[in-house]
Amino acid sequence: MKKHKINELKNLLSESKNIIITAHRNPDGDAIGSSLALMHVLEKLGHSVLVVFPTNYAHFLKWLPGNEKVLVFVDSKEESISKISNADLIFCLDFNALNRLDEMEQHIKISSAQKIMIDHHQNPEDFADIVFSDTNACATAELLYNLLKELDYIHLLDEHSGTCIYTGIMTDSGSFKFSSTTSGTHLITSKLFDLGVNHTLVHEKVLANNKPSQLKMLGYVLSEKLDILPALNTAIISLTNSELIKFDNEKGDTEGFVNYPLSISGIKLSAFFVERGNKIKISFRSKGSFKTNILASKYFEGGGHVNASGGTSYKSMKETIDYFKSVLTSFNDELTSN
Repeated sequence: MKKHKINELKNLLSESKNIIITAHRNPDGDAIGSSLALMHVLEKLGHSVLVVFPTNYAHFLKWLPGNEKVLVFVDSKEESISKISNADLIFCLDFNALNRLDEMEQHIKISSAQKIMIDHHQNPEDFADIVFSDTNACATAELLYNLLKELDYIHLLDEHSGTCIYTGIMTDSGSFKFSSTTSGTHLITSKLFDLGVNHTLVHEKVLANNKPSQLKMLGYVLSEKLDILPALNTAIISLTNSELIKFDNEKGDTEGFVNYPLSISGIKLSAFFVERGNKIKISFRSKGSFKTNILASKYFEGGGHVNASGGTSYKSMKETIDYFKSVLTSFNDELTSN
């Protein structure tokens, strides 16, 4: 990290300020974990800090230390707008484009507060005053830990903030199985263990917190909605609005579904299509070097990481899947090579 940016941020934090921390819509474990961890640290420095997320999020992430202080924009618009307008600093975590804030975008954009981006996605937009971007980091939480170290704030971490960082790293690294996981990642987690982080508890809270309806929906998806394209080493799963209603779907209930087809021998790419209102939300996951982010950005108005990305379609479910199959042939060499 560039020393002048570190010094600039440290100077900004040298006096008490009103600070907003935000992350992308439908925040995941990394977005929430890194945001809450930063909140804990900044509070110890004497700042007034509020985490505001654009939308609500999965129930299995609401146990994280500090979650009770979170404001959800769509549920508390007036208060959120007031707090944003009075902010001196705004930290933008785990996203690199303001349109990922939905309705919050315009309020962050017009704010006179200085904006600091901390993110690990590719091709960041130029909206922040200070940018800490590292596409090699397995998670924004990992990048945050290294930033705190550079700022000489690492001594401010404790069990609570450490638990938040661990959750961010664990979820975005696929429980440490993605190729972005490095020896440095494990060194950080070892330091978090020294703070008293209970990694077993984190895994249980996040990964073993399913409702019966979730498991029934997963069983239905795998038995009735799994479409395998053996010639392209690709698997497709999908859920329509009516199917979501049938299983009493709530936000976060389909988290991780996209990973299951990758457990099939030979499958390199998994695509999960979910109908949400008048659009189709798409999740891509891959093994090896297949670049899902290129597929997502080129054909589905999305993006993300090499092995994990997402996109959107405004066509019907059938039209979207048919279109996906048609564009997939242009990736034949990447999907069929050993």
